[in-house]
Amino acid sequence: MFRSGTFVAERIAETADEQVQPNGVDLTLAAVYEQRDSGRIGRDDKEVGDRQEIEPEQVGENVPETYYLRRGTYIVQYGETISVPDGHVGFLYPRSSLMRNSCMLHTAVWDAGYEGKGEGLLEVHHDVEIERGARIGQLVLAEADHEGTYDGDYQGENVE
Repeated sequence: MFRSGTFVAERIAETADEQVQPNGVDLTLAAVYEQRDSGRIGRDDKEVGDRQEIEPEQVGENVPETYYLRRGTYIVQYGETISVPDGHVGFLYPRSSLMRNSCMLHTAVWDAGYEGKGEGLLEVHHDVEIERGARIGQLVLAEADHEGTYDGDYQGENVE
C-alpha cells in the first residue's frame, strides 16, 4: 500500500506545503552535474566518474537562478533530505511537466533506512530551462517487508 503525501512529508526535511501531494511529496532541483569521466561498476566495487557542477544563471534581480540545459544527460541532486522509514520502500517518479517538455527523470529504488539527498539521471531530449528549486520529481513511499536496512555507500549522501 502506498502511503499518503502527509505521511511522506513527515519523513522529508524542509518541505513547503505546495510540495505535499495526495500520494507523495514533490522533490526540488538543488544542483545539476555533467559526468566528465568514465565510471566503473564491478562485482565487488564501484567508482563514480568525475563530475562537474553546472552553474545556473542569474539573469536579473528577483529572478530565480536558472539552468539552461541542452540535449543530453545530467545528474541532478534533490534539495530535500529523505529518510525512508522501516517497513517502507521509496520510489521517485518524474513530474509530468518534465515529460511534457521532452525530459525524463530516472532513479533507483530507495531502500528502508536510506537517509540523504538523493540523485537522479535527467535526460533532456529538447533544450529546457529549469529554475533551481523547481519541483521535478515526486517521492512516494510504499509499505514493504524487508530484512535489514540500507547501509550502503550512499548512506548520508549530499548531507553537509
